[in-house]
Amino acid sequence: MHKFSGCYTATITPMKKNLEVDYEGLEQLVEFQSEQGVSGVLAVGTTGESPTLNWEEHIEVIRKVHEFSKERFLTIGGTGSNNTHESLEATREVSDFGVKCVLLVDPYYNGPSSLEIRKEYVEPIAREFPHVQIIPYVIPGRSGTQLLPQDLAILHSEFENVRAVKEATGNFDNMRLTRRLCGEDFDILSGDDDKTYAMMKDPEIRASGVISVASNVAPGPIQRFVKATLEGNVEESERLYKALRPLFSMVTVKTEEETPYGPALCKARNPLPYKTLMNILGMPSGPCRRPLGKMTKKGLQVVLNTARTVYEKTPEILEPIENFFDVDLGKRLYDEDCWRGLTYD
Repeated sequence: MHKFSGCYTATITPMKKNLEVDYEGLEQLVEFQSEQGVSGVLAVGTTGESPTLNWEEHIEVIRKVHEFSKERFLTIGGTGSNNTHESLEATREVSDFGVKCVLLVDPYYNGPSSLEIRKEYVEPIAREFPHVQIIPYVIPGRSGTQLLPQDLAILHSEFENVRAVKEATGNFDNMRLTRRLCGEDFDILSGDDDKTYAMMKDPEIRASGVISVASNVAPGPIQRFVKATLEGNVEESERLYKALRPLFSMVTVKTEEETPYGPALCKARNPLPYKTLMNILGMPSGPCRRPLGKMTKKGLQVVLNTARTVYEKTPEILEPIENFFDVDLGKRLYDEDCWRGLTYD
């Protein structure tokens, strides 16, 4: 079974202007991740717009990522659902063409209890596919429910193929309890870029890596950051964390927007800020599928300011993009033609 350690990129699903999946662009993105040495790529997580891909597209994107990877890194298939039958069928399909690991997000909206998530969702899939590693994805802020550490520990004790979790509760006490109950032969992966450093450094959590959004644009530096942290290279770890922190903060962008009825909070959530950034940088990305749309002009300014800060202070973080995609970031980050049409008027 795979030992989860390092940076696993939750890859963007690039779209053409007509909103069809851009498989040529996807191949470029996968090749970029491989060249930069990531430990793995998650295909069709929330970052990959799983809610708006139909199941045929869903399976095809996972198939293509696995094919493009040439087994140079681990492909993780996002086969989670709020319908166990769908997840079973999706896991069967991706395992048939060689995917050896899947991510199962807690069932959203219908909100089963932790007991039900264990007995009626993760357990049937883990039992049906003992050769496929299962990563439960605990994210109550999006799913409205939560697989608790106690049920996670039961799953880990009963199934050899449940030995990791993507932890996005934001609750450090929950993470510490997971470590105590699941023991040392269990991997905790950060599901929040901005909490990865704290999760890895906390002696009661000891996260071993991250499933990252920011690594769509900075895969090599994030892989090196995780490696340095795991190896106890404090100086290098802190240097890279400081350089990457602006990118980590941009997974969600919050602005206050004026309306005819007073100010209102606007929250541009993943993957919108990173798709916007990748379009600016000249990487395959394209638009988001509805109901995600565009950023506000204020939100775009946050993205631009963040990227410019990284480019100006630590240019080596984004330099691989210039080399791989043959773009001039010195132009693209300062020429408004490069972001024309990416915001609401």
